[in-house]
Amino acid sequence: MTKKQCPRFSPEDMVRPPLSTAISVCLAALLTLLAGCSTENREPLPVIAKISSPYTFTDQEGQDISQQLFDGKIYVADFFFTSCPTICPIMKTQMLRVYEAFKDRNDVLLLSHTIDPVHDTVAVLHDYAQRLEVSASGWHMVTGPKEQIYETALLYGLGAAEDKNAPGGFIHSGSFCLVDRKSRIRGYYKGTEKEAVDRLIKDIRFLLDEP
Repeated sequence: MTKKQCPRFSPEDMVRPPLSTAISVCLAALLTLLAGCSTENREPLPVIAKISSPYTFTDQEGQDISQQLFDGKIYVADFFFTSCPTICPIMKTQMLRVYEAFKDRNDVLLLSHTIDPVHDTVAVLHDYAQRLEVSASGWHMVTGPKEQIYETALLYGLGAAEDKNAPGGFIHSGSFCLVDRKSRIRGYYKGTEKEAVDRLIKDIRFLLDEP
């Protein structure tokens, strides 16, 4: 963009036109320049992989939850367990921010899979969701056969496993996975970092405007 210069005035000119005229011209040029630079042209988010899970899980309300529920919707997936003594409480605090940002929309959902289905029954997940004061209409916390949950984690490019030496007896990825309306992974975000989740919220809004 060519930088616009403020017009130069001779001493005689400065007598005839009022000083306010020159200032107005300079301000107008400056505002035009700023307006041309204020619009951020974002690159599209990368398409990393397509999700196609064959499994049906059960959420905190006892409802069957399959991949078809998320067709045409943007959603965020993660893996956790309710008795986790390390990163899960932080992750859920950050996921709650995402929930609050989009809880009035029916085209943005959250999907949290427990990796400890023996302990995390439907009743336990229901109590956990109630303590967070979240609704299953916007945030599904699901349980199911352990092998299927672990296989699903791999489909999302995440990980989950039992580990007797780990705090709580399990290890798992601490990332949130962003999936678009076409069931395509568009990004990963550290679920324990506020700045990363700030970026996730912005990227969800960006995807909402994507054709």
